[in-house]
Amino acid sequence: MMALTQPQSEKKAARARPMSGKAVLVLCAASFFVGLLLSGRMTILTSPPSATRGASSSSGHGSRIALFPDDDCEHRRKLEEGSNPNDVMKEVSRTHQAIRSLDKSVSSLEMELAVERAKRNGGLGASVPSKGLPKAFVVVGINTAFSSKKRRDSLRDTWVPRGEKLRRLEKEKGIVVRFVIGHSATPGGALDRAIDVEEAETRDFMRLDHVEGYHELSSKTRIYFAAAVATWDAAFYVKVDDDVHVNLGMLTNRLARYRTTPRVYVGCMKSGPVLSQKGVKYHEPESWKFGDEGNKYFRHATGQIYAISRDLASYISINQPILHRFANEDVSLGAWLIGLEVEHVDDRSLCCATPPDCEWKKQAGNVCAASFDWSCSGICKSVDRMRAIHSACGEGDGAVWNFAAAA
Repeated sequence: MMALTQPQSEKKAARARPMSGKAVLVLCAASFFVGLLLSGRMTILTSPPSATRGASSSSGHGSRIALFPDDDCEHRRKLEEGSNPNDVMKEVSRTHQAIRSLDKSVSSLEMELAVERAKRNGGLGASVPSKGLPKAFVVVGINTAFSSKKRRDSLRDTWVPRGEKLRRLEKEKGIVVRFVIGHSATPGGALDRAIDVEEAETRDFMRLDHVEGYHELSSKTRIYFAAAVATWDAAFYVKVDDDVHVNLGMLTNRLARYRTTPRVYVGCMKSGPVLSQKGVKYHEPESWKFGDEGNKYFRHATGQIYAISRDLASYISINQPILHRFANEDVSLGAWLIGLEVEHVDDRSLCCATPPDCEWKKQAGNVCAASFDWSCSGICKSVDRMRAIHSACGEGDGAVWNFAAAA
């Protein structure tokens, strides 16, 4: 028994032996250097606000280089080997917060640049007057394409004034009407030259810095509103397709009801099904964002014609870089406005059917502001039928000249 307990007593004595002076000195020196390293790391991460602002003023990439030098891996290795795990986690948390702070600063700077760009172009909200822009009551932008010259001519022969009448309507009544088109994928090509020739003759186009394409309508709508609000200081901005019949007098009179109401969105409000099946018309690639299969969209104006007030057009102009584009442009506009304090006006006069519907309403004294066929998302065979529809449902050539835009 004595033979067994004696070695154990010797081991306890060895463990209780005090550290040598040299070992204490080495431990103190190591602790000192680790403290310096930690202190240096915290100095980098907790630089004064002025330094952070200076870094964020430069490129975001440069800011990250300043935070994480080339020898940072070696520093982290020493930190992990010589420090408490809690200290390492604190350092990771501080680094994460610094990165988030820089990202937020970059995002803020991008938004400020967008606002300044909009200011220079007159694209501010209604509370800040636009200097030097022509005044108007409404800007009517007719969405058109390179292949739609016959459609444009059918409108010029019916409800879109030509030449001097167009200028007079703009000057005397504050009603601006333009065909809205971008450019082809090869700027300066045959398609663009054809529009140049047509524009020289009619002078009724609004040209956008946008590549035309059916699947780019959301982008075109966004660019149109931004360009329109930067060109005219109007109370309302309308988008209408080139296969829709419009009575300009009735349209302006209905919009005039909401002139003093801020943030107005006028159209035929609908809530159609979200189509998740590929290959069908109006397929929604991001259908999962709208909930389970079979769900419907939020309320939004149908895409044939709608109007928004100046403050909403300004909002679109200022926030262009961060407005998400869905496959369908009417859904995109509805999405941009759904989370704002906006008055949605469901005006069924903007979506009458073609004769006999709009003709009967006219005979009853309820002239429609716009007419089209739901089955064709516009007037079916509009080039052939536009003149007859105008004859049956038109308000008369003098109606628009009786409109008085209140100051």
